[in-house]
Amino acid sequence: MNGSTVSRRAFGRFLRQIREQAGKTALAAGLEIEVSRQTLLRMEDGLATKIATSQLRDLLAYYDAPEEIRVQALSLWDEVREQAKSAQQQGNSKGFWRPYSDQYEAHFPHYLRLETSARRITVHQMILVPGLLQTADYRRGVIRIDEPDLSAVDLERRIELTARRQARIDEDRFQLDVILSEAVLCYRPAGPSAMSAQLSWLAEVGNRSNVSIRVVTFEVGAHRGLTAQSFTMLEFPKLQNGFVDPPVVYVEGAHGLGGVYHEREDVVRKYGRTIVALREVALTEQKTRDLVMRYAKEYAA
Repeated sequence: MNGSTVSRRAFGRFLRQIREQAGKTALAAGLEIEVSRQTLLRMEDGLATKIATSQLRDLLAYYDAPEEIRVQALSLWDEVREQAKSAQQQGNSKGFWRPYSDQYEAHFPHYLRLETSARRITVHQMILVPGLLQTADYRRGVIRIDEPDLSAVDLERRIELTARRQARIDEDRFQLDVILSEAVLCYRPAGPSAMSAQLSWLAEVGNRSNVSIRVVTFEVGAHRGLTAQSFTMLEFPKLQNGFVDPPVVYVEGAHGLGGVYHEREDVVRKYGRTIVALREVALTEQKTRDLVMRYAKEYAA
């Protein structure tokens, strides 16, 4: 996605605004165009649905939307459909993760769609190296913690999926900002050699212009933001016609089983303040690299 396009998610939010301004419920709107409430909400959430253009016209009429709003909505709908058609022709409409659908929970594709379209991702991690920066051996160790009996074949397929995700850090227009607790450097989901390689990679990749890695050390005293648990903030490119995909904050659930997506402006703003507070006490990028390499050498000894 780039600045000249409109995403399904932004279009869905636009339709939701029209419905709410019209004072209509999702159930009533769905009945009007003969689809379920769930289908209508999926469209408003930016997910692909089998809704025809004629149904969208009927929906806008039901909302009694002004003519200029109807024209704009239909024009944007055409653009979304053209993007979907183009993606299908290129063979990537279903996402690179689809071949691995038996290796992740049902909620994960939604996160991957957001991760793939984000222009900036800020990760705060208390225990583990973020998935976008995990080496293969470190990732194997993490997976084995919860699923020690997973077959070797399935284990390697999950490593492949992680590698596909990590291609993002090679994109110049993508920015990854990582704030780690020092505990991440101490926790050992893998053996000493794997930990040394993982931390060496963190030090190396942190030199890239589009990757920032900073550590909050154990020495930091009471400070605003330190009570926050692990979370990820995803920010998206600006879209045409004034449309904006607002940031999303994702808080992962236990054992990777689902999670919470925060989109409310006041909640996202609170997490933004937490990020600012953590940056105030985190080591600089250079001092972080020095600390990470010190740990890496200790594991290698």
